[in-house]
Amino acid sequence: MTSTTPVPPDAVAEDEAVECSESARRWTLVAAIVGSGMAFVDGTIVNVALPAIQQALDATTADAQWVMESYALLLSALLLVGGVLGDRFGRRRVFVIGTVVFTLASIACAVSPTIETLIGARAIQGFGAALLVPGSLALISSAYPKERRGAAIGTWSAFSGVTAGAGPVIGGYLVEHISWHWAFLINLPLGIALVAVCLWRVPESHGAHAGRLDLGGALLATMGLTGVVFALIEAPQEGWAAVSVLIAAGVGVAGLVAFVLVEHRSPAPMLPLSLFRNRDFSAANVLTLLLYAALGGSLFFVPLNFIQVQGYGATAAGASLLPIIVIMFSLSRWTGQLVDRVGAKLPLVVGPVIAAAGFVLYAVPGVRDNYWTTFFPASCVLGLGMSIVVAPLTTTVMNALPPSLAGTASGVNNAVARAAGLLAIAVFGAILAQAFNTTLDARLADLALPGDVVNQVAAQKAKMAGIQMADPAARRAIDDAFVAGFRAVMLVSAGLAVLSAIVAAFTLRGFSGKRR
Repeated sequence: MTSTTPVPPDAVAEDEAVECSESARRWTLVAAIVGSGMAFVDGTIVNVALPAIQQALDATTADAQWVMESYALLLSALLLVGGVLGDRFGRRRVFVIGTVVFTLASIACAVSPTIETLIGARAIQGFGAALLVPGSLALISSAYPKERRGAAIGTWSAFSGVTAGAGPVIGGYLVEHISWHWAFLINLPLGIALVAVCLWRVPESHGAHAGRLDLGGALLATMGLTGVVFALIEAPQEGWAAVSVLIAAGVGVAGLVAFVLVEHRSPAPMLPLSLFRNRDFSAANVLTLLLYAALGGSLFFVPLNFIQVQGYGATAAGASLLPIIVIMFSLSRWTGQLVDRVGAKLPLVVGPVIAAAGFVLYAVPGVRDNYWTTFFPASCVLGLGMSIVVAPLTTTVMNALPPSLAGTASGVNNAVARAAGLLAIAVFGAILAQAFNTTLDARLADLALPGDVVNQVAAQKAKMAGIQMADPAARRAIDDAFVAGFRAVMLVSAGLAVLSAIVAAFTLRGFSGKRR
């Protein structure tokens, strides 16, 4: 689950609403819900499908990471550009193009014969999502007058919560009872219906103050993130001193440095660095980077643990995270009121600490432990901690800057959260691989297994918990090794959550929920 902070009503464009009928407004809201739902839920559905994909396509764990990362990479790097494209060339037009690209890429994913083609198709999906996600709220803001915009976005947020909870369960059911291909084919009827609704009932609109396209910044961001992610994912298998890893790391770092320099000098940057001169805005985004790295990076490995080690079916694995979604959704109204009563700073200190406790609880279970006494309490505690964080974090981001910059502030924070999850999956994969290999080598040495069994394990080592092994002693060693790596990831996540609380405690000012 790679959730980001919800966007409040004033985070969307300040343009006046276009003239349209009440029916057109309702259909626009439906289109925005379906479009953003396709993009948001796709990641959670595919995450649950990864074990089945890994087995069907004979993929390594690094390959499984790339299935998620190629999508997240293009989405993170091009998210801010997608909003500008809609403002300049028409929000409905760009939204429809994004839907078509996303849907066609979904078909390509479903029919992919190899893991390499699937990874490439997922990257194209990410490009389509980068056009869909910013367009959803922009369509709502253009269809509804300002006095009704808040209620419309509230409806959008509520349905987003429902789809976030239902997505993994539906995806798990499709994977378990039909095929992993349907994790992607489910987008086909949705995409066709969405294009029809947009062309039939959604009014066209443009941004009143559309910015210039920062193509140089977008290319450098993509190059930088790709290089760094490639190095982090491939290093555990190729070696940190491998030429390909060193070149990728060098290109990635150079790209990110060049991105900062270009954005600093650009008259119309996709990432306005001047915003970070504001202390509260900077602190809120550092907190977002740390906490959403912990959340997005760690939860990527939960379905792999549940399905490949704990023995859950895909449906149960998808449902296992429901407590987090349900608690966050149920408490969202209360936490919003909490900001008005005690301000944003205290919840942003307490919430991450509770979330850290949830991550620690995730590190406790071993192999085949009872869900209700181990993972369920962990997900409840993590859900409570994140519930306390979301509304205050959104409030801090939006209130740190003038209302005229609300849309930009929201877009930057959204991009930071997505980039955090993107990088964390790569970093945590390296951490898990190191712990897995070390533990597995030690266990195999202690067991003194036959040479052919050891050779079978060694030949499939890159698959980690996805290793196909009939020998029960070797299978248990593999499971224990993956749990050791999973525990390391969860403890690192707990450390990041605590660090985010420290950032809030020592850098945020203790202001109320009202805009200054």
